Amino acid sequence: MKFDTTSRVQLGIAAAVLAIAAGGLGYGLASWNHGGPPTAAGPGARKILYWYDPMVPSQHFDKPGKSPFMDMELVPKYADEAASGEAGVSIDPARTQSLGLRIAEARTGTLGSALTATGTIEFNERDVAIVQSRTGGFVQRVYARAPGDVIGKGAPLADILVPEWAGAQTEYLAVRRIGDAGLGRAARQRLLLLGMPPGTVAAVERSGRPHNVTTISTPTGGTIKTLGVRAGMTVTSGQTLAEINGLGTVWLYAAVPEAMAGSLRPGESATASLAAYPGERFTGRIAAILPSVAAESRTLTVRIELPNRGGRLRPGMFASVGFGSTARPALLVPSEAVIRTGKRTIVMLALPQGRYRPAEVQTGAEAGGQTEILAGLAAGEKVVASGQFLIDSEASLSGIEARPIGGASPAPGAAAPSNGAYRTNGRIESLAGDRITLSHEPVPALKWPAMTMTFRLGAPALARGFKKGDRVAFSFDQGAEGPVVRTLTRMAAR
Repeated sequence: MKFDTTSRVQLGIAAAVLAIAAGGLGYGLASWNHGGPPTAAGPGARKILYWYDPMVPSQHFDKPGKSPFMDMELVPKYADEAASGEAGVSIDPARTQSLGLRIAEARTGTLGSALTATGTIEFNERDVAIVQSRTGGFVQRVYARAPGDVIGKGAPLADILVPEWAGAQTEYLAVRRIGDAGLGRAARQRLLLLGMPPGTVAAVERSGRPHNVTTISTPTGGTIKTLGVRAGMTVTSGQTLAEINGLGTVWLYAAVPEAMAGSLRPGESATASLAAYPGERFTGRIAAILPSVAAESRTLTVRIELPNRGGRLRPGMFASVGFGSTARPALLVPSEAVIRTGKRTIVMLALPQGRYRPAEVQTGAEAGGQTEILAGLAAGEKVVASGQFLIDSEASLSGIEARPIGGASPAPGAAAPSNGAYRTNGRIESLAGDRITLSHEPVPALKWPAMTMTFRLGAPALARGFKKGDRVAFSFDQGAEGPVVRTLTRMAAR
């Protein structure tokens, strides 16, 4: 191929810039791929198809020499590489250790809670009692209460002298002595309308003497949030004397990252651990997900209601929160094996005979250093968990395409069946021979919504022990004859 001088200069400048970042890497890996510097083909040697520049792999040359694009040697392309069953980067096994490659196997395991957050404990604002005066009067006595005190139900707060009660009670006692039942009922009703508690009316009836002092008590137990009554003050009807906040339950406000909050729902379980009680966990449920997002931290506030037995959880305490308490089966790979480019997510497959190829995958939740694979891998396939970025760079320079999701095919004559490229959960609606009908959750990799459909069983024995109504996690392949279930695992009942 011919290149004019201007094109060479322009390409040379551009390639020189790239060479600073990746030139050594591309050439070094290319040298590792072929076990050393290129040599001329001889008797018994590997056949060379052409030479190429790792920086411009699409340009082929019929003999070795210097690259016309930059100051580096051309690299040979061998015939056995082109004839291999699957495209990929080849690395001499002797060089694997020097690259620091570490291989891991995709396996079916148990994925626990993936989302944790921090938060603080606050009062349950729904458990608030307002104490008001039902009539006007003068405060004769207070009972040494102060904001923050923890009191029980019925605890006295203050004694109120009500002058107008004395006259009404005297009239009631006089009517009772007359013996007119109708007038007696009317006089008693008047006492209640003046705000007199039924207990005070009963005390007047028992003693036959007026009681114009009433004791204001708390309707519920808890802590005093506000206290507005002092000795000697005048109170009016309806005046708020105190606010009592119950302590039977408390709220835990947790800050959850915006990107992860979509997986939470009210009613789900949550577990809190506090520094004050090491090794102990407090279980509650999500009461609400507040509608606003904190602009500075991009977090949503999740309100969790926790039982507070013994009043051990105190407002202001700091807590660490874990959401979701049930583990579920999933196809897992080490999180460090996953490469996220921004547009897609890939892993580097470790193929036989020292070859490596990128594969696009669909990932799910992440927990404990493991990432869930929803589609793109099958159990038993091997991926590179360390050093994969070097191989990915070489694959990109060599123009090797990533294996698409669903593009995996079982090797000819493989003893083990496919474990399915797609995974989801569902409920068994019916079983009939080699067919199973499932109401399943969405399959994002195929852009399927949640729906009910019939699958073919890869082996009838897969459904042994299952029945209608069972919740299952399953994987399947999407072939020309329709979807085929490859694995079926029973899930714990909700």
